[in-house]
Amino acid sequence: MPARWLLLTLLCVVLIAAGQTLFKVAAAQWRIDGLTWATVRGFLSPAMLVALVLYGFTTILWVFILRSVPLSAAFPVYALVFVFVPVLAHLLLGEAWSWNSLIGGGIIMLGVLIAVR
Repeated sequence: MPARWLLLTLLCVVLIAAGQTLFKVAAAQWRIDGLTWATVRGFLSPAMLVALVLYGFTTILWVFILRSVPLSAAFPVYALVFVFVPVLAHLLLGEAWSWNSLIGGGIIMLGVLIAVR
């Protein structure tokens, strides 16, 4: 995969990971009080709205990438989102590390290296 497309695919990974982190923040803030305006307003928090915008932008960028890069080449790199999200969750949200996550992340990174060669 040419460097330009690799960098754009990595940008998608970072943006999706940021969106997932914001979804977690939004979920923690959302209070459900039946089918009320307060429930809807709580769902549409700033974190949720930013996450939705990120996801929308990233989807458009992903489709743009797929115009020039085969899915079989781009998607293995996209799998790095499964590494980035736990890292962001730990760094920004204080979630604990687990050995399973660390080992799994290492295996994913090894798989991506093998797939992109």
